[in-house]
Amino acid sequence: METTLVRNCSATAIPSGEAVTLEKGASVLVTQTLGGNVTVRTAQGLFRIASLDVDALEEVDLGETSSGAASSEGSVEEQVWGALRQCFDPEIPINIVDLGLIYDLDIQPTPAGRNRVAVKMTLTAQGCGMGPVIADDAKTRIQSLDAVEEAAVDIVWDPVWNPQMISEEGRKILGIE
Repeated sequence: METTLVRNCSATAIPSGEAVTLEKGASVLVTQTLGGNVTVRTAQGLFRIASLDVDALEEVDLGETSSGAASSEGSVEEQVWGALRQCFDPEIPINIVDLGLIYDLDIQPTPAGRNRVAVKMTLTAQGCGMGPVIADDAKTRIQSLDAVEEAAVDIVWDPVWNPQMISEEGRKILGIE
């Protein structure tokens, strides 16, 4: 869907991860609207517009995927997995869980009766500048859970990610196997 920016907005260049400002009046092609964020293509390349700035896009329907809130139903672990499933690589239409990027999840109770959550995740490529952006999205979504006091998301490289790590659901979305 092609649309226009109705105001200047912050964005992140893909794959460098560089912060940029997209100018009011620019024409953009929406390529992905998942997890409340939007990926757009301009003459200058691909950019991720965070959910806070989606209102800069004229007439973009985020549909069901726009929700930034994870469910407070189920165990803390189920809630954290649910929050992680709302995070997407801006170039691939699969959440980071089904993409196979989450390697470890550790949940420890805190004295205050909430939880400290530590996640180890990887990326599809080591040189991807979007890594900190994706990790920060995951951390923010986890920390928004009522049961979580503190969250940390660390990027690791062992083992190296490969396409075999994509879940069955992810394979269906991509049309492989």
